[in-house]
Amino acid sequence: MNKENIMLILDSEKKAALSAIATLMERDLSDVVNEAIASYLETNQWLGSEIEKGIGEAEANDFASDGEVQDIFVKLTNEN
Repeated sequence: MNKENIMLILDSEKKAALSAIATLMERDLSDVVNEAIASYLETNQWLGSEIEKGIGEAEANDFASDGEVQDIFVKLTNEN
């Protein structure tokens, strides 16, 4: 994997929090920042994909029926 330097400006609270995590984990700050960015990208790429999927389903009029929605509601409220 190729690595490149970038300049990143963080507010001091975020930098302090990342530094504390790096110290606690006995890892380099750069490793912690890279892991945080990887997690952010993974989450937002998944979210973008799910949104696109939902838009496709909506455009195809592929909606849940009232009964399906009610079944899910009952399941979710009865599990607690």
